[in-house]
Order: sequence, then structure tokens, then C-alpha cells
Amino acid sequence: MALLIGFSLALAVALYASFIGLDRERAFYSTVLAVVGSLYGLFAVMSGSTQTLLLESIFIAAFLLVSALGFKLSEWLLVAGLFAHGVFDFFHSHVISNSGVPAYWPNFCMSYDITAAAYLAWLIRRRSPWLKTDANKCLPSPSQG
Repeated sequence: MALLIGFSLALAVALYASFIGLDRERAFYSTVLAVVGSLYGLFAVMSGSTQTLLLESIFIAAFLLVSALGFKLSEWLLVAGLFAHGVFDFFHSHVISNSGVPAYWPNFCMSYDITAAAYLAWLIRRRSPWLKTDANKCLPSPSQG
């Protein structure tokens, strides 16, 4: 059920953002990545373990870096970061023991992240002017030969 809810919620948020125009700029998905990349820190605080928070902070810093680079350089880095966070969700419990993480969270967050990454990739491709051009226009006509 967590997988379905994560997928549905990510799709609903993405469609809402597109409908009202929140996703016109890189800041929207950069912020999404920064937030999802930080939530394990919240769970570490809830667990009461400073050591867990310090370990989680390493990964939080990595996702914040990708969020910043995606904002500054390329939205494709945000796609990669969201997808990578989904993979991280799958392996998280094997890497860090964090008793504050709810049992449903890894599946929920994994499906949310991967859905958000897929939607953003689709959005980037849809609005790319390069992909909308006719390839034949790039070739010289025989008279220009």
C-alpha cells in the first residue's frame, strides 16, 4: 500500500505543480530533492540517537549538494538525485540503523522519489526546444550544397 500511496501522491503533487505553474523553474524540484533528502534526519532526531543523526547528515549533505547543483547547472541532475534517493530508500536500512524510521517509509519514499524523477524527466523532455525541432531543418537543402 505504501508503494501505491507514494506513487499516487507524487503524481498528484507533480500534476498540481504543473497545473498552477510551480514547476516552471528549477527551484521547485530542487526544493523537493532537498526536502526528501533531509527527512531521514528528522527520523534520526525522533530516534534520539546523535550518532544516527551524524550518519544521516552525510547523506543529507550529499543530496543537498545534488539539489544545489541541479538548481545551478541542469535539471537532469535533479532527476538523477531523485532517482538516487529512491534507490537509497531501498537500501537505507542496510546502511544505517535508524529506529525513528516508520516501517512504511522506505517503500513510500522510494515510490514517491522515483515517480517524481520520472515525471521531471518527462517534463524536461516535453519542454526541450531541441526535441521539438524538425531534424530535417538542421540539414542543408540540396540547393545550399
